[in-house]
Amino acid sequence: MREINYRERWKELLTPEIVPLLTKIHEFKGEQALFIEAHADELEHLMEVACIQSTDASNRIEGIYTSDERLKLIALDKTMPKTRNEFEIAGYRDVLNTIHNSYEHIPIKPSIVLQLHRDLYKFNAGDKGGKYKANDNVIREEDSSGNQRIRFVPIAAWETPEMMKMLCNEFDEILKNEAVDPLLIIPMFILDFLCIHPFSDGNGRMSRLITLLLLCRAGYIVGKYISIEKLIEISKDSYYEALQESSLMWHEEQNNYAPFVKYMLGVIVNAYREFSARVKLLTTSDLSKPERVREIIKENLGTITKAEIMKRCPDISQITIQRALTELVASGNVTKIGGGRYTKYTWNWSKGEE
Repeated sequence: MREINYRERWKELLTPEIVPLLTKIHEFKGEQALFIEAHADELEHLMEVACIQSTDASNRIEGIYTSDERLKLIALDKTMPKTRNEFEIAGYRDVLNTIHNSYEHIPIKPSIVLQLHRDLYKFNAGDKGGKYKANDNVIREEDSSGNQRIRFVPIAAWETPEMMKMLCNEFDEILKNEAVDPLLIIPMFILDFLCIHPFSDGNGRMSRLITLLLLCRAGYIVGKYISIEKLIEISKDSYYEALQESSLMWHEEQNNYAPFVKYMLGVIVNAYREFSARVKLLTTSDLSKPERVREIIKENLGTITKAEIMKRCPDISQITIQRALTELVASGNVTKIGGGRYTKYTWNWSKGEE
């Protein structure tokens, strides 16, 4: 059986590429605390948007989806799920909310992982939730022509309970060392979790929920306000490439954690950057909503779409954004490029600052 041992392996990750990412996240964490303490009320809407995006993105990565209208209603718990996909979406929503509301009281140990997996499937018929895999499984990938190949063979089913116990114990033990940065150990843990592949179904979604849980427990709560799952979905090709690279020679205990750790730290940095940008706009009390749209376009280098503006300002309605864009284009301050779904906007610097 493969051993899980982080006591020396984490030191291999202190590279010129990874250390600056750690430094940047530590800086953002300090700013985060000040933002949240000063603007708790304004951040309520960000939490709602993040919940919807996370529920949608993490399931969509696995090919589980419903209509946008139904997704929003289910994510906000305003309707009952009706289909198998919606059952799984509702289960994800509930586990996500549990983590958001109670992460300080949810330690990482096998029994907790099983409970979270049970709740992920609580709307589904059958009893696969909350149980480790009963049969050996493989991870397959499919190319553009529909051809499948085996990408990775996880550990055998009979080894799973002991491996999960070893994984959780090692995680707890290594974090007792104050010299070890949790930001390095968390993605190492997630990679090993995915390589163990403890469940017959739901491993990917569980890995993303556990990522959020571990980050929050370590004090990095940006995932409550910015969807980390959405950022992974947007960059899922890079996600799978990093996962593939870091899982090579995993059974032989010679795998390289660095690609996956670097990828995940990059996602966290991007989440903090987006958080800072959104908070700045939400808390600028002296600007009207049209003026905030104006400032977004002005501060953005290059072009920006209406969808991107809506993402930056989740509290401003689409109608208000469209009205502001129309007025800015009419005044000549903003240039409209293209048409239809491909329409983009850019600040007209030739007209001057104003």
